[in-house]
Amino acid sequence: MTMPTEQEMKAAVAARDPSRDGDFCYGVITTGVCCKPSCRARTAKPENLRFFPDIEAALAAGFRPCKRCLAGDTRSRVAALTAIARYIDLNAEERLTLATLAEIAGLSPSRLQRTFKEAFGVSPKAYQDAARMRRFKQSLKAGEGVTDAIFASGFGSISRVYGEASRDVGMPPKAYRAGGAGEVITFACRTTALGVLAMAATDKGVCFAQFGDNEASLLAELTAEFPNAELRASPAHDASELDAWITALDQYLSEGAPRPELPVDMRGTAFQIKVWTFLTSTQEGDILSYSELAQQIDKPKAVRAVASACGRNRIGVLIPCHRVLRGDGGLGGYRWGLERKQALIELEREHDCR
Repeated sequence: MTMPTEQEMKAAVAARDPSRDGDFCYGVITTGVCCKPSCRARTAKPENLRFFPDIEAALAAGFRPCKRCLAGDTRSRVAALTAIARYIDLNAEERLTLATLAEIAGLSPSRLQRTFKEAFGVSPKAYQDAARMRRFKQSLKAGEGVTDAIFASGFGSISRVYGEASRDVGMPPKAYRAGGAGEVITFACRTTALGVLAMAATDKGVCFAQFGDNEASLLAELTAEFPNAELRASPAHDASELDAWITALDQYLSEGAPRPELPVDMRGTAFQIKVWTFLTSTQEGDILSYSELAQQIDKPKAVRAVASACGRNRIGVLIPCHRVLRGDGGLGGYRWGLERKQALIELEREHDCR
């Protein structure tokens, strides 16, 4: 479909013309919000408008949906994509083509590919690979042999599973000890249901995801973690992968979308990475004690070290240390506050009941 001319679109926005809804949408660069032509929000200056053929294109450019005019559209879109994600989770071992998933969603393959990645930060194929990896790790925990677990998870070959696993094993701590010297780390912030969230990533994946009261304090923490790295803000209009990732995590926390499966760049000691890697294999709704976690990684006497590794985790939610409680069922500690820990546990319980 051909978009109206820029002059026609500006006139439609100025008139709040409902007949133009569906013909295009617009973003306001000063607020980062996108709207329908008929939106009743305060009219922006014409020079601050950017026009897009549809809401998906605006989201891909880093704009957030308007809570006044697009709230219903966003909820229905999230519900449809959530259904596809659940279908992938339940059928991860099957060969699921993009065409098959698109037919289920009632979308074209290209539109599903684009909207799914915008919502969850990864493509449907990458989401399925992550679901298969979870099944593989869970099968190993249940005592299955490696080969049986590989094929039962749907990977099809031993080389495939090790290729996928290498993405989430993490990196040697050498670069971290050097304070990120020689690295470029991109960061972005969002206000979520749990407060301000800052996320930062290297070319390997997310290396920092933390909550705080304001952007300034979080940037100070990021700088302290990687004092020798080159830190770059990720402007929304560049639509980088990081912007899609933090938006996907924000939608999970604030709108009930599925938890995104994002690549992580773990940095720590071998023991810490072992703890964090195990935690990424647990599922939403899983709860275990520090003692149980120590036993699961074959270090039953290292309960305090396990608790310390959880406390040192700098990638909140994606490495779900909030799932670990005290032996008596108490919340224990949490780097970002017990209220957030309790909220995450309740959020996952709600997801698990759907």
